[in-house]
Amino acid sequence: MSEEAFHYSIETRELNLWYGDFQALINIDVQIPKGKITGLIGPSGCGKTTLLRSFNRVNEHYGNVTTTGEIKLLGKNIYDSDVDLIELRKCVGMVFQRPNPLPLSVYENVVFGLRIHTERKELSKSTLDQAVEQSLRDVLLWDELKDKLHSRGTSLQLDQQQKLCMARLLPLKPEIVLMDEPCSALDSEATRGVEELMLSLAGKYTIVVVTHNMAQARRVSDECIFMLLGELVEHARTESMFLNPRNPKTAEYIEGRYG
Repeated sequence: MSEEAFHYSIETRELNLWYGDFQALINIDVQIPKGKITGLIGPSGCGKTTLLRSFNRVNEHYGNVTTTGEIKLLGKNIYDSDVDLIELRKCVGMVFQRPNPLPLSVYENVVFGLRIHTERKELSKSTLDQAVEQSLRDVLLWDELKDKLHSRGTSLQLDQQQKLCMARLLPLKPEIVLMDEPCSALDSEATRGVEELMLSLAGKYTIVVVTHNMAQARRVSDECIFMLLGELVEHARTESMFLNPRNPKTAEYIEGRYG
């Protein structure tokens, strides 16, 4: 079945996750729509980052992790025995709290994934050049950096570094982009730039973003998921959740009464 046949990019069913004896996710059933921005909100320790990192199985890096239930990406259970983790993480890119550009040039940052995952004979200079220009255009950096392609990525401003990390994902053509507090290290002006980037990429990609910033969740997301103590409390259109939350716990959190 082609990906176009799926309305949801991500679906979980009875998803549970433990770190040792601690249960971090409890019976999570959720459907995340394709091509939309979905915000994960909730107080610290509620499980939102754990849920995010479940979508590309990054949690397994931390050891002593047990998972039950299903996570389907475009209809395929990512826990099936035939799933290749390298291919999964090409399909599901991730942006972290602090920008993490490689200590390489802007150009080499963008093509890093292509060089690793593509046969050398398929990577002509024109192919690489095209990938760099298109990816930097997609993240709204081309005009700023087209004359600085050989400057180190680590020398850029923080917001440019974060956008460069996004550009590094795009040549691999991910279906889904996970963002874990992508603006937590940025000032208000830089945050606005990254939010504009998210909005510009919506439709081309399914974006799931963890944020503590309620104003940001309201500005950028189409839907929001509110989590508390490892459970999914409410999932709704963002406007509906903020204006008319169905669960009193959601209302308390949005109104700043705890968390």
